Amino acid sequence: MKNKFYQYLQYLQDQIVAGLEAVEGNAKFREDIWERPEGGGGRTRVIENGKVFEKGGVNISAVHGKLPEAMRQLFNVSEADFFACGLSLVMHPKNPMVPTVHANWRYFEMYDTSTTLNTGSRKVINSWFGGGQDLTPYYLFEEDAIHFHQTCKNSCDKHNSDFYPTFKKQCDEYFWNTHRNEARGIGGLFFDYCKETNEMRMDDWYNFVTEVGNSFLEAYVPIVEKRKDLPFTEAQRTWQEIRRGRYVEFNLVHDKGTLFGLKTNGRIESILMSLPPHVQWVYDNHPEGGSEEEKLIKVLEKPKNWIVD
Repeated sequence: MKNKFYQYLQYLQDQIVAGLEAVEGNAKFREDIWERPEGGGGRTRVIENGKVFEKGGVNISAVHGKLPEAMRQLFNVSEADFFACGLSLVMHPKNPMVPTVHANWRYFEMYDTSTTLNTGSRKVINSWFGGGQDLTPYYLFEEDAIHFHQTCKNSCDKHNSDFYPTFKKQCDEYFWNTHRNEARGIGGLFFDYCKETNEMRMDDWYNFVTEVGNSFLEAYVPIVEKRKDLPFTEAQRTWQEIRRGRYVEFNLVHDKGTLFGLKTNGRIESILMSLPPHVQWVYDNHPEGGSEEEKLIKVLEKPKNWIVD
């Protein structure tokens, strides 16, 4: 499964980069191939200073080795080896009318170091899929939110009608800045620890996760195309940078993927690729009553159901 999924991630990275470069029309992604001393490595692709995208990255990695102490405590195991692979992307657009987008699809295996199978491989004692995709607008266009969520729901419904409401709720709960008492964005999907059950075999989870991955460009690119050439003011650009500050706060304080990378000696440049290039923290900032900025805040304070059956 790990080889099958990582092969898919390489394909998906190529597809997404090509799709985003077609929208950008100016800058190109640069590529870095890197190795992790403890085992594994990855392929980082980053774009900067484009006409549409101010900064972004579409990164894949496959790392393995001894499970670090902090992770052993988290999983309540005395000693184990691990393998983890994933694709993680964040795109920060230049125009504040275009939302930031984040997506991640990952697979994890944990091994019993005391047991070797007849094939010479180690016994897998745990494995699961995780991932999702979510949108962080600076100005709220409700039709964009509906389009993004409808695309997510369409992918989920092909596998289980309960997936969208379940994973949408988990997304709202996960991407919550508790110290601000507001959401990072308008959500999407978030799923984790998707393990084998009587109802869902690992191949079933693979099919679902790849379905969501394949839907990413359909979910995001039409929004970018619609908003990238809209006019904006310097004041709106300032608001974008203030809201980016909230994005940074979540990633550095709450995000499990960031913390996992830091605790497993991950590649710092790839981990912190998610941070936007220009950010402001303005003391005691509050949007004007009745403004478009306040409209966004009200939605972030109480997650909304964008799809009504």
